[in-house]
Amino acid sequence: MKIVVQVKLLPTPEQASALAATVAAVNAAADRVSRVAFAEFGLKGRVFELRRLAYGELRARGLGAQAAQHVSKRVADAYATLRGQIGAGLLGREGSPRRAKADSKPIRFRADAAHTYDDRCVSWRMDARTVSIWTVHGRLKGVAFTGEPSRLKTLAGHRRGESDLLCRGGKWFLVATCDVPEAPLNTDPVDWIGVDRGIVNLATTSDGTNHQGRGLEKYRRRMARVRAELQAKGTKSAKRKLKRRARREARHAAHVNHRIAKTVVADAERTGRGIALEDLSGIRDRTRVLRHRRATLSSWPFHRLGTFIAYKALRAGVPMIEVDARYTSQGCPRCGHTTRRNRPTRDDFCCVVCGLAGPADHIAAVNVRRRARTAWAFVNMPHAAVSPSPRSGTVTSCKPGPSGPGC
Repeated sequence: MKIVVQVKLLPTPEQASALAATVAAVNAAADRVSRVAFAEFGLKGRVFELRRLAYGELRARGLGAQAAQHVSKRVADAYATLRGQIGAGLLGREGSPRRAKADSKPIRFRADAAHTYDDRCVSWRMDARTVSIWTVHGRLKGVAFTGEPSRLKTLAGHRRGESDLLCRGGKWFLVATCDVPEAPLNTDPVDWIGVDRGIVNLATTSDGTNHQGRGLEKYRRRMARVRAELQAKGTKSAKRKLKRRARREARHAAHVNHRIAKTVVADAERTGRGIALEDLSGIRDRTRVLRHRRATLSSWPFHRLGTFIAYKALRAGVPMIEVDARYTSQGCPRCGHTTRRNRPTRDDFCCVVCGLAGPADHIAAVNVRRRARTAWAFVNMPHAAVSPSPRSGTVTSCKPGPSGPGC
C-alpha cells in the first residue's frame, strides 16, 4: 500500500535561500504554462501537448530537463483534476456561478506551492541522513534531514516514487512516497470490535473503551472564540494568523484521530478480531441538529477517523466492515426492541421492554458488532444447494449477492 513519510530538512541559510528561489521559480513557470495552456487548449490540455508547447521555454528560463517535465505534468494534472470535479458535479451545475468561475479562467499556482522531485532530481543518503537536491542555483549536496525513528525506518526500507518539497511556516519538508507491503488479511476473525463514532465521545468500542472528545471539543470552542476575534479585526496580519490557526487545529484533530485509530487497530490485531464501523455516508443530510450545534457537526472529523482506521487496519491485516447505521443507538441488543423511548437522553439507554440499561454509545457499539457478525457470515456463506425443482427435477446453487440472496 502507498503511504507518505514526511521528514524535516535542516538546510543552512544559503541552502534555504536556494530552495526558496527554486520553489518560486517552478511555481512561476507553472503559472505561466497554465495561462498559455488555457489560451491554447482550454481545460483539455494533456501532458504530451503541454510538454511540446512549453518545454523549450521552460528550459530557456533556466529549469532543468526533469524540472521542466514535472512542471508540465503538474499543470496537466491540475486541469485533469478540475475536469474530474466538473464531471462529477462537485462545482455545481452548468451555468452556476461557482462552475463558471472555475472553468472561465486558468488555474493559478501559489508561489509557495509544493514541487515534485523524482529520483533524478533528489537522492537520499539514509546512513548520513542527508539528501542531494536540484535547485535553480545548482545541485545542493549534504542537506541534512531528520524525522521520527519509525518514519525514518519506513523511509529507508520502502521508499518508492516521487517526493514533494514544500515550505510550511518557514520550515522545509520533503514528503516521500513509500510502498509498504500489506500484512496477510485475517479472513477468519474470532469476533468483531464494534466502534460507534460521535461528537461528545469520538469513538466508543463494544468492549467499553471510551475515547472522549470533550478535550477536542473544548479546544475547538476556544479556537472558535479566537477565530471570531481575529475575523472581527479583518487586518492582513489577522488573516495570516487565521490561516496558521486553521492549520494548527487541523493538525491537532488529525493527531487525536491517529491516536484513536492506532489504539483500536492494535487491540483488534492483538485479539484476532475485526473492526466494524457504521456507514455514515450522507449523515449530515439525514440528521437534524440544533442551530448552535451545526458548526460542531460540520467540523466533526468522523470521516477522517474512519479513513485512518481503514488504512491502519489494511496495513495490519485486520478485516474491516461497515454496517448500516440506522437505529444502532435506539435498538436493544438483548431483545431487539427499537424505539426512540429506549434513549431518554443523549448519554443513556434503557430498553422499555426488557429493562437493559447502559451508556447509549456503548449500546450502539454493541449493535454495530452484532450487525457485523451477521454481515460477515452472510458474505462468507458457502453456496447452498436448494431442493430439486418440482417441474425440472434439477438442483441449482444459490450464491448471495451484494444486496441479498441470489435466489
